[in-house]
Amino acid sequence: MEQTLKITNVLSDPTRYYIYQYITKRHQEVTVQEIADNFNIHPNVARLHLSKLEDVNMLVSETKKTGKGGRPSRLYRLSDDVIQLNFPYRDYQLLANIAIQTMMSLGEAGKEALYLTGKRFGAELIEQEVASQHQVSDELTFDQKLNIIKSAATLAGFYPDFEANEDHTKIYFEIFNCPFKEVAIDHREAVCSMHFQFLKGMFESLFTSIELIEKENLITGCHSCSYQALVTI
Repeated sequence: MEQTLKITNVLSDPTRYYIYQYITKRHQEVTVQEIADNFNIHPNVARLHLSKLEDVNMLVSETKKTGKGGRPSRLYRLSDDVIQLNFPYRDYQLLANIAIQTMMSLGEAGKEALYLTGKRFGAELIEQEVASQHQVSDELTFDQKLNIIKSAATLAGFYPDFEANEDHTKIYFEIFNCPFKEVAIDHREAVCSMHFQFLKGMFESLFTSIELIEKENLITGCHSCSYQALVTI
């Protein structure tokens, strides 16, 4: 409870909240000067906000040389700690672990059910996003479809980056945050396979055909989960 109060106190400052939000979408380390420039505040004020976020383990920092000469800079990045605010306390991570272990105990039938459910939830996420934008799936252009997937993935907490080739047959994308990371550490095969099907369900809701290929995985120590999607409009 004490840690929860500290976090809510730190995030009660609007500038500090938006700084944290900025860093979550930055996908890389930031400097005091970068924060100062982006939020039009003095570097000393930026340093204070970053230090407050670090005090409650929302950020971590280290001193590195930038390669530009001069003194080393202090670089800040997101902490690996999970920030959860629940009143009263709820342990959804434990529930997720119980659910995954239960599904895996059922053998191949349990795995298949988990993957199909993940795929269905991915499709439903896209359907909700299409409806919220008052669009009709069959009338969407390629760019509109890609923007809907971007928006839905962002809402799901994936912090994604997308890039498509000129003829719109390949989509390259990276996911910089896995919402299932803590569970995936203990159940990598099950959770990562479910996540793969979740993403596939998202794409299949909008494209005629889709081949999804995983390139890198956060759980193995990579910078992001990266994929290539071969699509037909």
